[in-house]
Amino acid sequence: MSIDFNKILIIGIIAVLLLGPQRLPMYAQKLAEFVKAIRRFADTAKDRMREEMGPEFDDVDWQKLDPRQYDPRRIIRDALLDSGGTAAGSMAAVETAQVTASKVRATAPVVPLAEGEPAPFDTEAT
Repeated sequence: MSIDFNKILIIGIIAVLLLGPQRLPMYAQKLAEFVKAIRRFADTAKDRMREEMGPEFDDVDWQKLDPRQYDPRRIIRDALLDSGGTAAGSMAAVETAQVTASKVRATAPVVPLAEGEPAPFDTEAT
């Protein structure tokens, strides 16, 4: 979610209308103090992390650790390609796994339980 200039302008106009010109400077000052406190908190956390991690902190590629870039298919493909196999062989293995998984899902029957029948239980399962 990004906040562009138009959204900030609309929020400002609403604030002027709701708060009025007498109270607006006081609330603007409180907002500025809040933003400064948040910035100090973030800087303190960053400094503490740098202090605890040592010189390795600057070597970390933070973009790679972004969870929004998580794609299980890409991770599996990269792992198969890095395992020393050829790209064609690895891609064939991925395609075979996908076809096998889809066949297993398609052939697994779903049998509803009769009324009062207990659910199946495997004593050896963990």
